[in-house]
Amino acid sequence: MTDNITSVGGGSRPDTGVSALKGRTGAGAPAETRGKTTIADGVVAKIAGMATREVPGIHSMGAGMARAFGAMRERVPGGGGGVTRGVKVEVGERQAAVDLDVVVEYGVSIVDVAGGVRTNVISALERMTGLEVVEVNIAVDDVHLPDEEEEAARDEGRVR
Repeated sequence: MTDNITSVGGGSRPDTGVSALKGRTGAGAPAETRGKTTIADGVVAKIAGMATREVPGIHSMGAGMARAFGAMRERVPGGGGGVTRGVKVEVGERQAAVDLDVVVEYGVSIVDVAGGVRTNVISALERMTGLEVVEVNIAVDDVHLPDEEEEAARDEGRVR
């Protein structure tokens, strides 16, 4: 197939970039290749975020303040689910690169979790978008300890 992926748009916000899958045109071309399909960078980021969260051992995503603001935003009605929190993507003509900020569960092998994340993200993106994923960079920003949830639950239940 002679599909081309080109970057259309771009801008200061990561979700404004768009990739286009261009097919062949004309009566002799197969029906599935006639026309152009565009994929926004935000779509690539959402797929990467969902694929990361599916891996056992991932507690949450986002670094420090982004995680704190994301947690507050999730509590506000209409604030959004934060699927792309901790995800940054660069999408080119035919390729994509992904940067992830994650928090892992205490006791898991970080090397194994990172390998699982890379495998899942690459598989999902290549299957769903047709882009070649050239790299998935993972920054482990924290380890979630089991007693941290108990402390957070106690603090939320206090009357002040």
